[in-house]
Amino acid sequence: MNTSAANARPTSSTRAPRLSADDWAQAALDMVAEQGIAAVAVEPLARRLGVTKGSFYWHFPSRDALLQAALERWETVEQESVFGSLEVVPDPRLRLRQLFLLVAHEAKSHIIYSELLKALDHPAVQPVIARVSQRRMEYLVASFRQAGLGRTDAQHRARLAYAAYVGFLQLSLQLHQPRMQHEEFEDYVNHVIAALIPN
Repeated sequence: MNTSAANARPTSSTRAPRLSADDWAQAALDMVAEQGIAAVAVEPLARRLGVTKGSFYWHFPSRDALLQAALERWETVEQESVFGSLEVVPDPRLRLRQLFLLVAHEAKSHIIYSELLKALDHPAVQPVIARVSQRRMEYLVASFRQAGLGRTDAQHRARLAYAAYVGFLQLSLQLHQPRMQHEEFEDYVNHVIAALIPN
């Protein structure tokens, strides 16, 4: 018996881990956060995950299919982790405050969103951003209405809140304005809350 060949066979301890489609989608999102949409490619992701390209093609027919799955994962997880966690807060003003605080400290989600905004001409990105933006605006309008504002005022306040969010991302991540120190940032977030949430 060829002992060297026997020793070369993979065992349960040395065999590469079996990755799920979600593992690949999350790795693609991590790549988007670090280097942007254009950096998402099969070979570097396979190297990062420690597997061959065959693992990728077990789950996805193409790079575009992976990117679509990654964007849908971001959309779903963002919806569940942000808005889903606020459903238990009955008071609309407190819910808005919790929303602003939660969003203010979701750094990775900000980075991904900023990178997607820079890639709006990509056919897979535009519809996802459109759905996410519409859902966020509808949520804000409904929350401001529940907090006592009329329809028009609630729509204006929602636009202002969303514009402040997108504008801050552009200042910080695209225009590379000086990074705020922790206390300065917390003061800014509290200022936004006081300015936008009705008493």
